[in-house]
Amino acid sequence: LWRLITTFLFFGNMGFNFLFNMIFTYRYCRMLEEGSFRRRTADFVMMFIFGGICMIVSFQCFIYFSEIDDKVHAPLCILLYTFAFFVNLLFLGHAFTIMLVYVWSRRNPFVRLNFFGLLNFQAPYLPWVLLGFSVLLGNTIWVDLVGMAVGHMYYFAEDVFPRLRGGFRVLKTPQILKTLFDAHPEDPDYTPPPEDRPGGFNWGQEANIQ
Repeated sequence: LWRLITTFLFFGNMGFNFLFNMIFTYRYCRMLEEGSFRRRTADFVMMFIFGGICMIVSFQCFIYFSEIDDKVHAPLCILLYTFAFFVNLLFLGHAFTIMLVYVWSRRNPFVRLNFFGLLNFQAPYLPWVLLGFSVLLGNTIWVDLVGMAVGHMYYFAEDVFPRLRGGFRVLKTPQILKTLFDAHPEDPDYTPPPEDRPGGFNWGQEANIQ
């Protein structure tokens, strides 16, 4: 059971990739918590749980469909086996980081970023820039794609589908999480800022990613 948690805590051997993932995980966790998840810690934890379950299920799909007889459920097996083959990931720390980045980028679409002083772009393109950066470093693209896919699933279920005609909120945070993490009630006098721009980041006309 402990592997279900530690798989998200491994970012590779000590080196550039390790430091890169640690910095991004800390930065975007903090920005989400201080921004769109302000005073909503239980919902923040729910996002972690949702993302973790989706990634683990993807890995288990590979194990299951690699063991069953392909002749039993041939059409379904071929489709799911093909998908599961590409998400056979033992360590999901980087994918989890990309999920956080994706959710933040979609919730801050008008923020302009600067990547190492080389590229200027708006926040929604950040996951794709990181995907290209991973390719340049010789890493597999499937880790990034899994993180982006799970991040989009969460974003669609939480921010898009409820606003559609006839839509509703798919992910409902259990009361036990609210009791544990949202002990203090919402301040009725709190007025959110005009733009979701938390502190601790190099804001201005452009934000540098270094």
